[in-house]
Parts: sequence; C-alpha cells; structure tokens
Amino acid sequence: MKFESLRPFLARYLNSWAILCIDLAVSFIASAIALALFSLHDKNLFVSASLPIVWLGGSVVVSAISFYLLHTYRIVIRHTTLREIGLLLSAVVSKEVLLSVLLMVLPWLGKLREMGVLTDLSLLILDMALTITALIFVRVIMVVMYDRIKSNIRRRQNVQHVLVYGTGDKSVALVKRLSQSPHYDVVGFLSPGGTLNNTISGCPVFYFDKLEDLRSLNTGRDISAVLFAKEEEARIEQERLVKYAVDNGMKALIAPPIDEIIDGRVMKNGVREIKIEDLLGRDEIKISMEEIRAEFRGKTILVTGAAGSIGSELCRQLAGFGIGKLVMFDNAETPMHNVRLEFEERYPDLDFVPVIGDVRIPARLDFVFRKYNPQVVFHAAAYKHVPLMEENPCEAVLVNVAGSRNVADKCLEYGAEKMVMISTDKAVNPTNIMGCTKRLAEIYVQSLGLALASGEKKGNTRFVTTRFGNVLGSNGSVIPRFREQIAKGGPVTVTHPEITRFFMTIPEACRLVMEAATMTTGNQIFVFDMGESVKIASLARRMIELAGFVPNQDIKIEYTGLRPGEKLYEEVLSNTENTIPTDHNRIRIAKVREYSLSDAMSAVDNLEELSRAVEIPAMVRLMKQTVPEFKSKNSIYEKYDKELNVASEDSK
Repeated sequence: MKFESLRPFLARYLNSWAILCIDLAVSFIASAIALALFSLHDKNLFVSASLPIVWLGGSVVVSAISFYLLHTYRIVIRHTTLREIGLLLSAVVSKEVLLSVLLMVLPWLGKLREMGVLTDLSLLILDMALTITALIFVRVIMVVMYDRIKSNIRRRQNVQHVLVYGTGDKSVALVKRLSQSPHYDVVGFLSPGGTLNNTISGCPVFYFDKLEDLRSLNTGRDISAVLFAKEEEARIEQERLVKYAVDNGMKALIAPPIDEIIDGRVMKNGVREIKIEDLLGRDEIKISMEEIRAEFRGKTILVTGAAGSIGSELCRQLAGFGIGKLVMFDNAETPMHNVRLEFEERYPDLDFVPVIGDVRIPARLDFVFRKYNPQVVFHAAAYKHVPLMEENPCEAVLVNVAGSRNVADKCLEYGAEKMVMISTDKAVNPTNIMGCTKRLAEIYVQSLGLALASGEKKGNTRFVTTRFGNVLGSNGSVIPRFREQIAKGGPVTVTHPEITRFFMTIPEACRLVMEAATMTTGNQIFVFDMGESVKIASLARRMIELAGFVPNQDIKIEYTGLRPGEKLYEEVLSNTENTIPTDHNRIRIAKVREYSLSDAMSAVDNLEELSRAVEIPAMVRLMKQTVPEFKSKNSIYEKYDKELNVASEDSK
C-alpha cells in the first residue's frame, strides 16, 4: 500500500463527522467520570434516578452544540497547533456554561441546588478539566496512530525484496545480517545450477541455468534486486545475471565489506548498486602485508602528488602501516585542502604534514628534505593527460622530466633510503609527448641507480620505478567522464570503435606499488599484470546499461576520432618477451635499454633548458633522439619522425 492510499482510508474512517462523534463520546465519558467522582463526597447524590440521566444527556446535547458551532470537528488532527487547542478549550468552556444554565433552570436538578452554588461550580470545573484533558489525550493518541500507520506503510514501501546470490559462507552470513535490516527482505538464495529444493538459514534456495528460469522465478515474487556478497561473483555473472537484472528493471547490488558493517547490521547506504569498476576489477591481490608494515613502520615518508588520485590513495594505505610521519607534497591548493580535511577526520592519530610545493622548484624540495628528512619517497607528481600534454609539451618536460630529476637528486643528496617513481604504460614505445616524458624520467632515475651500484656516484638510495596502465576512477579518466555524460543524457563520446585499454583499480595499483617497493634491490622497473584489455566502446555500452538506459536508443554513443598522440591499442606490459618474472605473480621486471648517467644528465639538462625557452621543435627532436622508440601518432610531431628518418638514411 502506498502512502497516497492512506489518505482515502483516513478520510473514510476519520472524517469530520467521525471526529465529532468521537469528541461527543469523550465528552460523555468525562462528564460521567466527573459525576462519579463527585458522588464519592455525597452518597445521596444519586437518590433521584433522573439526576445522572439529565446530567449526562445534557452533557451530550450541550457538547454537540458547542463543538458544532465552533467547528472543532473540522480541525485536521495531524496538523493540530496551539491555536486549535485554544479553540478546543473554548468549546469545552462553552459546554460548561450551557451546563450551568441547565443546572439553574431544570427542576430535576434540585438535589444539586440544595447543596449550594459552590457544589455546582465544583462539578463544572471538574467536568471541564476532565473533558479538555481527555479530548487532548485522544487527539495525541490519534496523531501517534496516524504517524505509526504512515511510517509502517512507508517502511513497507522502502523495503527491497532481494535475492542473495550464491550459497557460500559470505552469502549465508550476509543473509543473517540482513535479517536485522529494516531496508532489505531476503526472498531467498539464488544459485546457478542444481535442482534440489534446499533451505539455508530459513531461506529457500532457488536454482537457475538460463534466463527463462530467472523470469519464472521473478513471477509473483516482486523481487526488486539481486544482491552479491562478493565482487568476484558479480564479475562472473556480469553477462548473465547482472545483465538480466538491468534489462528487467531490477537492481544489481553489492554488499559492503565486513569492516563497513555497523553493530552487525548492514546499513542502507552500505549496500550499493554495482558499478562498472566492480565488473572490471579482478580477484583480490595477495600481498605480504607484514613485510610492507615492517618496511614502513616508524619511518618518515614523502609522497609527491599527494592530492592526486594515486598519491592520495597511497597516503590512505600508508596511514594504516604505523608510519612515523607522512609528508604530503602537492602544488594543487584546493585538492590538498580537501585531502587534509579528510585525513584530519579519518586518521586523527596520524602525524602528517600537508605541504604546498612544486617539483619544478628545487629550492622548495630542498626545504622539505632538509626539514623532514624523509626515508622513503613515493614520486606520484606528474602531468598525465595525453592530448593536453601534446598541446603543451614544454610543461610536460618541466614537470615529468625535470621535476622527477629534482626529486631523485634530493633523495640522493639527503640520503633517503628509497625512491619509488610511479610511471605509466604509455612510456612503453611512446607515441605521445606525455609517454615520452615518463620514459625520460625512468631513464634518469634508473641511470642514477646504476651509477650508484657501479660506484660512479656515492650514496645509498635505492631507486625503483613502477609502471601500470589506466586506473579506474582517477581524475580525468574515461569512467568519470562517461558517468558525467550519462547523467546529462548523453551523448557518450568514444574516440574510436576499436580502441582498447588496460584498467586497474586505484587501491589495487597502490598495493602493487608498495609491494614492489619492498621487493626492490634497486634500479628495477617493475611492471604490473593489467589483465585483459577492455574495448572502450563496450565499456561505454555497459555503463549506459548499468545506469538503466538502452545504448544508442536512450543515450547515443558518438565516435569523435583519435586524439593527438593517442594509440588505438596499448602495449602489453608484462609478456614474457619484454619482462623477467619475480616472486609475485602479478609483478614483473621490465627489460629496457640502459643509459649512462652522463648521457641521461646531459639529455635532461638540455631538455629543461629548451623547455624553459619554449623551443618546442628543438626540444621534441631531442626527445626523439634520446628515446628512439618514440614515434608520434596522430600528432603534429610526426613530421620530426620523418626528418629524423631522412637524416638517418643520409648518414648511411
């Protein structure tokens, strides 16, 4: 029953005439009680049988006159205010005035008259007090009952009838927790395969093999959602059960992790609809948490780019490892302010310092290293948007190349134990400015580590680089962009029908970064297993479907063409041809060309000088000479590849 249907119900049974009858009954009972209480003082009060009859009959008559004339029965009880209470009081006073007239004029009330005026007045006052108290009490009860009925109906409206997927331990435990939830009513378990009629924890188990089974199961049961206890199960069923739910107006929900459950109860805002990130993720990564804690416990750690997607998640995970101090370095004021507020609330015991600074300014970095003397540095600060950096190559070089050089040099100068630089899959055979600048940063950091290992340079810092692909939900990534476009009603823009990308969740990437940091002996470039590549057009269609729309019918998908520097397919990072295995099955070591420190330093110095002078042609030519595998795609810089090829042929 919807709440709107409650109104005709109340109008039928609690309309104005019904209220008048209730008020008259209350007035009659109050007058009877008043007369009964008064008789306790005089046993002879009821000698005349006509006395109570006239008193009670007169009470009903004069009450009807008073209530009718003052329209108290028309008051909307659930909206009663002091004004309405005042009107009710006036009606009761009118009743007593009319009763006093009866006491004076009717001869049958002689017994009361013999007892004196004070007796009449006392009875009237007692009757008035009882009547007004009873009328107000009844109205309070009616308001409480109205609210109770309303809340019960609304509660029934808000209860979702759900099927819990699977019959494993997590699913059974979830059903037990949901038994205390006012928001979810478990209809039963839903399990693929099987035919036996089983019952677990008092709930039936429904089996299905094909979509027809799901349709027959849903008939007459008013199932509004399928609830998954684990993300892995949602990924397994994304092409069948999740798709069926979305296509048939049901919700596909995912339960919160156990640490988000309060007092054993699943809160309504804990259970959420399945997002595309849940379907693109992979099984939970097994990492050596104890080794990571031992590596970072009690240490001062600096994170550059700490207000960004990767940097802020690194800080969140580091906050749980018992570190001594966390220095958060970023040049973005508002994001840093927001991160600071978050950490003050979520990690009140963490010793952290937010620092506004720019990796392009060595003096600012020097201040931070000199004051806090970090032992481990995670370098996540970078410019990363491919089309934007294609249009602003000098800034890409200053931040990604010179900035990384500045951080590495300060690590060595101040004796940091370790520097972990976060790179990208776009550094593999780069086709754009951004990818090449990240490869140049890798070259400098690795050459510095090799120089330390060979004794060419003095110091104890270990340098390690980590490479991974696109992270789900990071600032400026395709998924938030698609989500915004869907919210606006489309169109969803995809650059090319065949474009594919590798994806990884932000927490997953950060866990692998920290795992790699504990594995390194220095100078390695670690690459992560990114799983299977995803076609972006398919990703767009699935996101539209998950939002409850039909692709190219409710929301269109438009193809805009490849952007400058953009690849159609990303390189496979971790195949056996270009990597060496490690003890972790998701982490491998890249086989890359090594550079001498002198060559790397010369290239970085010259590139910085050219970038500051905004000598773009000379700068891009030098980038291509230093990184021969850098071949521009769909870019104005392709002409420099042709020039270099001609020069190479002429030299032969």
